[in-house]
Amino acid sequence: MEFSFIGTLQKIFAESGFVALVHEPRNLIMIVIACILLYMGIVKKFEPLLLVPIAFGVLMANFPLTGLLNPPDANGNVGLFWVFYQGVQYAIYPSIIFLGIGAMTDFGPLIARPSSMLLGAAAQFGIFSAFLLALGLGFPEKVAAAIGVIGGADGPTAILTASKLAPEYLPPIAIAAYSYMALIPMIQPPLMRLLTTKKEREVKMEQLRTVSKAEKIAFPIVVAIFVILLLPETAPLIGMLMLGNLFKECGVVDRLSDTAQNALINIVTIFLGLSVGCKATAATFLRWETLMIIGLGLLAFMLSTAGGLMFGKIMYHLSGGKINPLIGSAGVSAVPMAARVAQTEGQKANPANFLLMHAMGPNVAGVIGSAIAAGFMIKVFGG
Repeated sequence: MEFSFIGTLQKIFAESGFVALVHEPRNLIMIVIACILLYMGIVKKFEPLLLVPIAFGVLMANFPLTGLLNPPDANGNVGLFWVFYQGVQYAIYPSIIFLGIGAMTDFGPLIARPSSMLLGAAAQFGIFSAFLLALGLGFPEKVAAAIGVIGGADGPTAILTASKLAPEYLPPIAIAAYSYMALIPMIQPPLMRLLTTKKEREVKMEQLRTVSKAEKIAFPIVVAIFVILLLPETAPLIGMLMLGNLFKECGVVDRLSDTAQNALINIVTIFLGLSVGCKATAATFLRWETLMIIGLGLLAFMLSTAGGLMFGKIMYHLSGGKINPLIGSAGVSAVPMAARVAQTEGQKANPANFLLMHAMGPNVAGVIGSAIAAGFMIKVFGG
């Protein structure tokens, strides 16, 4: 009995993942990376709602012999994570995330000051700049377009674009997008202080006008009609974003609005995070191109912030000093974090400054702008 028991243990160990890791040590590197990402999400609280499931997906994907990523075989066997990933492959998860974002978003500040849309558009500068730089570095057009969209600081949009144009690069693009969204309080303030003067940062803006209920109801309908007819490729994101917002504003589907804001978006966030993480295997992630993508993503985000700030300075001068250029930095679509950073920096310069609602206009405009930019990229390079 003793010999049989020991032999069984030896057989179990010989067929275990520990032995497999010896033959593929790169998986061990990815396991370490997953643990670092978990540390960033749990201890440092960097976008934990997405970084924690993404990191755990990376961890699970790099355990050898699990079969979690196996496609269907002749016997009907299929890996669990392969099934989850179909929601990314067919743009289901990002679209549902946008439904929830729409249900949580107040477009009132944008409606009250339509010029905020220009700041949201200016903050997409980094997308196209990074696209051109990626082309110069030798990336194919489709991959360069997907990399550029990281500059919009919108995770679902970056995921959708990558899944359409560069699925093999989806893990580093998604992780870069969400990492930079989480690092906004560290990345943006130095740029804000560098590109604006103290006098500009001190500007106290007038209170926005009150937006009527009718305007708030009409806005998602009008935007959906105009944008989707102009760029049909934006339909999955813009359509769901505006539907969610209509749920919120129309006042007759409170249960649907509550579900979209809470239960639905939370459930889909779990599947989205695991699906993105599970594609970050050693074979696809540990490449020189990955480091280049992460670097280009950071550059894209910084240029987008700079683009919004510079256009904010233009509006400052055109308005006779009535618009604080700091709100231009919120043109990236990380809602509401970018608006909060603008508020914080404004109060540092002038304790009487209350820029949050003013910054929310460019912030929500950035959500629309990044979706339009992504739709443009998919239209041009998706054929």
